Amino acid sequence: MDIFMDFMHLMKKGKRKLVLTMLAALLTIGILGCSSGEEIPEDKIKDIDFTVVGEDQQPDSLKDIIAEKYADPFQISYTLGEQLYIAIGYGEQPSGGYSISVNAFYETEDTLVIDTTLIGPGKAENVTKTPTRPYIVVKTMNIADKMIEFK
Repeated sequence: MDIFMDFMHLMKKGKRKLVLTMLAALLTIGILGCSSGEEIPEDKIKDIDFTVVGEDQQPDSLKDIIAEKYADPFQISYTLGEQLYIAIGYGEQPSGGYSISVNAFYETEDTLVIDTTLIGPGKAENVTKTPTRPYIVVKTMNIADKMIEFK
């Protein structure tokens, strides 16, 4: 209550501009303080555990599908028994040195959401000038009846 009385006293003394500026600053700090900077999807149930698998750990039938498609960008889901494989390719790139990061992989009520980013070579990297076709394959447990959303 004392804070309110002090506020009213300052307002009466013609210090409105100072008080309003202070209130605006406090409000801004409060709003920014509540933001973590990371966007969390509202419908996210949980993160999904996964493993990035190399070519030697991929089923032969999946390797054949990738070989047909990897010149162009692609997104493939492939189920084999209890395992779900998700392959994402970014098509032909002008040089070597590219990598792919998995930013998020999580489950919602109806979908599995996978978000990846193609990362180009750094300026200081010594890369081949030969075109490459970067792709990534992740493996997880098969979760029945879920659509896959690629971001």
